[in-house]
Amino acid sequence: MFKGLGGLGDMAKMMKAAQDMQAKMQTVQEDLHAIHVTGESGAGLVRAVSTAKGELLSLDIDPSIFSGDDKEVVEDLILAAIKDAQTKASDRAKEEMMKITQAMGLPADMKLPF
Repeated sequence: MFKGLGGLGDMAKMMKAAQDMQAKMQTVQEDLHAIHVTGESGAGLVRAVSTAKGELLSLDIDPSIFSGDDKEVVEDLILAAIKDAQTKASDRAKEEMMKITQAMGLPADMKLPF
């Protein structure tokens, strides 16, 4: 196809690979909005659900934690559940990105700018 072009044929292959990677990265970014993770605290008394992109979708609070005047404990449990969901979202996003880099033959720990 690019015979006689010397290094230009390799450049065309590299450009095609870059375009393929960009398309795959776009797909992963879209998929992260559809993947849901659940963070918990207080042995499941508070649950936060977010997308793997980190968008908080819902918060479920067991009514039993409202029996009492310990507002700070409730607030701490809510924050802990949200932070747990955010950590799980970040971990899941990294897993999905690692799948792409490995599929393309890149090092698993390569940091991509997306």
